Amino acid sequence: MSYYGSSSSGGRSGRRVDYGRTYVVRPKGRHLATIVWLHGLGDNGASWSQLLDSLPLPNIKWICPTAATRPVAAFGGFPCTAWFDVEDTSIDGRDDIEGLDASAAHIANLLSSEPSDVKLGIGGFSMGATVALHSVACYAHGKFTSGIPYPITLNAVISLSGWLPCSRTLRSKMESSQIATRRAASLPILLCHGRADEVVTYRNGERSAEILRSSGFAYLSFKPYNGLGHYTIPEEMDDLRKWLSSILGLNRSR
Repeated sequence: MSYYGSSSSGGRSGRRVDYGRTYVVRPKGRHLATIVWLHGLGDNGASWSQLLDSLPLPNIKWICPTAATRPVAAFGGFPCTAWFDVEDTSIDGRDDIEGLDASAAHIANLLSSEPSDVKLGIGGFSMGATVALHSVACYAHGKFTSGIPYPITLNAVISLSGWLPCSRTLRSKMESSQIATRRAASLPILLCHGRADEVVTYRNGERSAEILRSSGFAYLSFKPYNGLGHYTIPEEMDDLRKWLSSILGLNRSR
């Protein structure tokens, strides 16, 4: 496992964002896929890189960046690592579109230098999952909300305990573009959510899946977990492993 620091400019303002350390888990077998994995609010890339390193997925390279430290409205303006500003961890909350765009651009930039024959994916937990789902819409439209072109092709997206941002406008935006409709229909998405989640309630996960499906994202799996709060468990990670192996065709190769 290795790490490096990075900064990039994204979003409409073009102001520089200083991200924390990015942790990389190298594939133990033939490199077939690269997935950027995004941590939750106040966390960093290190803890998730250790967990992902333990999964029996030898053909995947994991890139686990750390968000910039910024004031967060949910904490009364107290600064912590966050992919965007958030007041309310729900589908009905105010969307920090500039922050979402900037983080989605940073992730796309991390993936853009991967080999052309490698499949690309984005996954995350909590607000990291929300950025992954924002990237879904950017990929389908072929551009960020700001209008800047989205530079990569996505092959898999995973949301653990997250919520769908910009949900109120997604369906109408999808219906206005045939290319977006085609991309949406063929993008595999996995949403997992605990029924006992007290931070991002289960209904937010369920509604996110419903809105994505009704907006044309038909290749979507939604998995509920009884008794699961706002954390992950081995059963969920094993389901993630099986889904990725199947979607990316990893069972056929070592």
